[in-house]
Amino acid sequence: MRLSTLISLVFLLISSCNQGQDSKKNALPSDIHEVTVKEVLQTSSYSYLKVIESGSEFWIALPKQDISVGKTYYYKNGFKLTEFESKELNRKFEVIYFVESISSSPDLLAKDTLQIPSNSYHHVKDTSIIKEYSAKVKVEKEEIAPEVNTTGLTIAEIFASKNKYEGKNVRIKGKVTKYNPKIMGSNWIHLQDGTEFNGKFDLTATTALEFQVGTTVFLEGTIRLNKDFGYGYSYEVLLENASIVGE
Repeated sequence: MRLSTLISLVFLLISSCNQGQDSKKNALPSDIHEVTVKEVLQTSSYSYLKVIESGSEFWIALPKQDISVGKTYYYKNGFKLTEFESKELNRKFEVIYFVESISSSPDLLAKDTLQIPSNSYHHVKDTSIIKEYSAKVKVEKEEIAPEVNTTGLTIAEIFASKNKYEGKNVRIKGKVTKYNPKIMGSNWIHLQDGTEFNGKFDLTATTALEFQVGTTVFLEGTIRLNKDFGYGYSYEVLLENASIVGE
């Protein structure tokens, strides 16, 4: 065997090993994020990080800890807030994700931490900013002409007889007024259909589907009552695992 051929085989073997290592490195679970830190802003209780992931830049926040600019970190979950204002920084973030923890290695992410819902912040000593944000979240009633729904229920009917429908599959037609993707493993939408019961006109639903705000949809899902995710994010009535059905 010629020396040049042997050298080529050695380089090929080394290259194959490196590619295998890179493949293992990139083979992360879909819910674990790998980010590189570009900027760090510290407050008394939180670290605000400007990060880049797969070419996209965004901000995340977590309980205060030492973070190095230029270093790669990993986190799981993340609770999306929009138009969030930090009083300490005197700055408003158009979009920011609050996360439970961050690690220099995906293997170091504690299992018990990963199982905590992404919008639960019981570990944070100062939760005032989350509470303050929750208090600002308002749902405004839109002008929608109620329709006769012969194959499903109205929002008013669901709230008026919520105990009757608890745990049951129901169908409802409504307009998507809000859409928040990828929170706790689901996409979240708000529905209105022009009806109301005792001032309750908005129904929140979780779904695996993607929706556009302003579209009218006919959905089927399971009614759940009194779902509390902490710090103001509680739902008297929630439509879970909603899917599109024909009228």
